Amino acid sequence: MIRTTTLLCLIASTASAETYTLTLRQAVDLALRQNSELIATRLDEQKAAQNVRLARDPFYPKLVVGSGAAYTNGYPLTIDGSPPSIFQARGIQTFFNRTKTYQVAEVRETERTTRIDLDIKRDDVIYRIAALYLDAERATQIHEIVRRQIQEFERISQVVAARVTEGRELDIENDKAALNLARAKQRAAALASDRAYLERSLAIVLGYSPEDAVTVAATDRTAPDLPASEQAAVDLALSNSKELRRLESILLARGFAVKAQAAAKLPQVDLVAQYSLLTRYNFNEDFFGRFNRHAGQLGVSVQVPLLNGSGPSALSEQARLDSIKLREEIKNARGRISLDARRSFEELRNVEAAEEIARLDLEVTRKMVSLTLVQFGEGRATLTDVANLRTSENEKWITFYEAQTSRERARLNVLRQTGSLLSALR
Repeated sequence: MIRTTTLLCLIASTASAETYTLTLRQAVDLALRQNSELIATRLDEQKAAQNVRLARDPFYPKLVVGSGAAYTNGYPLTIDGSPPSIFQARGIQTFFNRTKTYQVAEVRETERTTRIDLDIKRDDVIYRIAALYLDAERATQIHEIVRRQIQEFERISQVVAARVTEGRELDIENDKAALNLARAKQRAAALASDRAYLERSLAIVLGYSPEDAVTVAATDRTAPDLPASEQAAVDLALSNSKELRRLESILLARGFAVKAQAAAKLPQVDLVAQYSLLTRYNFNEDFFGRFNRHAGQLGVSVQVPLLNGSGPSALSEQARLDSIKLREEIKNARGRISLDARRSFEELRNVEAAEEIARLDLEVTRKMVSLTLVQFGEGRATLTDVANLRTSENEKWITFYEAQTSRERARLNVLRQTGSLLSALR
């Protein structure tokens, strides 16, 4: 019974799995909408926006209404600072509070930092998607080559078997042909497993379930525009760096924190208003010769701090030290970003040269295959020579595809370092 239930669950999960065929641009657009990491970061951005509203709350007017009715005996006492009344209304609004003003500015800058964090996370997700897509594309191409290689080895195995039967080849040639065929099949199985893993990994990053798969679409992609020179890449990386913008935003926030603590010595002014509807029952004429049911106040509350203790100065010093630390981090980040941009540009030039070598190597091997086939037809080359060259040609194709993938990844890295990744892929 348990085995039956497990089998039914597996069948149901397989039946519900979906396979999506997407181009790289479609994959990027889809990730921007439903990637779980980006959704979580957007929620943090929304929370930061609510923190701004919370910090601005004292500057909005507040009105509280209620009742303070009570039995009075003797001199009328107050309830929470107000005389007993049928109806009460209280209003307050902060008018001047430099500390809170700087705190609002600090929270606003923190919100901006959160938006930059979202941009950084977005670029990271897009780079991972593009890298997975390229790996899946390469695995698909290589798997197709190995599949054709298996067909060739099967034909060669049949020809070798016939030649051995005719006594034109040794028995060892049968064993060699079987070995080559077995190796190709094992390689094809490993590539199929790797491709399935990459396609499911891509599906998860795009927000699909682990049972789903995303296959690559066979389309030609235009090469993205890259910086014209190494120095242009460095300048672009420094001007577009989200990491530098993030550190500068944090530095501005800490500067507002320093000002907020320094402003703790300034006076604070609040606008206040109060109204009460009183009842004669609560006021004894022995204490009050004149009674007015309507009592109201409108004015300002001014507080001048004289002794603030050591807290504000300690917080101000902490914020100042944080600012010094952030300036050093910005300096180090600029140097590292400049170095990484130069390195990525150099790596691109190296892999482009490696791709050209792989292409030339492939062309030479293909010409050798053509020449050997002619020699085989003339009886001047053996079937083993043809088989070996076919195997070599397939390996050169695989090397060429891997070089292409390395070049694409190097381009992606340059675009990532220069902050142009999203615009290039969309």
